[in-house]
Amino acid sequence: MTEPASIPAGFRPVAIGGPFLAHNGPLYARLAGEGVQLGFRVEARHTNPLNICHGGMLATFADMLLPCVILYEPGHERRFLPTISLQVDYLAQAALGAWVQGEGQVLRRTRSMVFAQGVVSADGQAAMRVSGIFKLGNLIGDGAEGDPLRLRAAA
Repeated sequence: MTEPASIPAGFRPVAIGGPFLAHNGPLYARLAGEGVQLGFRVEARHTNPLNICHGGMLATFADMLLPCVILYEPGHERRFLPTISLQVDYLAQAALGAWVQGEGQVLRRTRSMVFAQGVVSADGQAAMRVSGIFKLGNLIGDGAEGDPLRLRAAA
């Protein structure tokens, strides 16, 4: 299990992604200006037989990163964001023990979809380039929650 002392300053554990990520996490987040960064420490259970982070774990991380980026974009309602398309380009490995961190940006919104992209690093080196298209689903609550990961309250 990840030791709290091994998590970079400002990152807090977050509960996102339901039971699947509760089992495969933990994930951490912190505010970065108006946006959000997401991260995790590569543990043995995240690795493949070569002792590097499994591509499926990295893809799962990307599939959580981009919706979090979208949710923290100022001025928009909070909605469920089902993935329509997720493009992942693996650039480098994330070794056992590496800190994996991602950030991104919203490229475009339409009435029914959001396009976003991001970069994921492992110990500061670019490890993945990601892009995705997400459906603007049902409102979550009244849609007004501007801090769904409760990061501002913890800062």
